[in-house]
Amino acid sequence: MTTRRCPDCGVSMEETTTRTADGFELHLVTDEPKEGLLGSLGAKEKLKPTTYVCPECGLVRQYVDP
Repeated sequence: MTTRRCPDCGVSMEETTTRTADGFELHLVTDEPKEGLLGSLGAKEKLKPTTYVCPECGLVRQYVDP
């Protein structure tokens, strides 16, 4: 688990889950084609961001593992 620090407060940010109003997890769709057959059919790569929130100031940041 990666420890993220708030750039404003300097405290450790807490990992949380971000969901849509329908209860689905968020995904980022890139312009890169997906690998394999789905990519050849035009499907794009989807990335799942990890969301962090600062318990002090409420700053929210999302990161994607490279």
